[in-house]
Amino acid sequence: MHCARIRTALSARLDGEQLPPGVTERRLDAHLSGCAGCRQWQARARELAADLSRAAVAAEGDTASAEALLDRLRSRSASG
Repeated sequence: MHCARIRTALSARLDGEQLPPGVTERRLDAHLSGCAGCRQWQARARELAADLSRAAVAAEGDTASAEALLDRLRSRSASG
């Protein structure tokens, strides 16, 4: 299975959505066990989701905090 399809499925799983057609939890986990790139992608996606969740709670109505978060995300994207 192609990594792009796996990463779409990982995103769905992270968001609590249904997996794409043809992708099962078992196939997803089997791919992850053999693909370091997808494991790294999953770890970064989880990290990003946690950062966004924390920022949403901390920055409610605080535009400076929201801008600081966006700056951090931009710098991560540029370096990664």
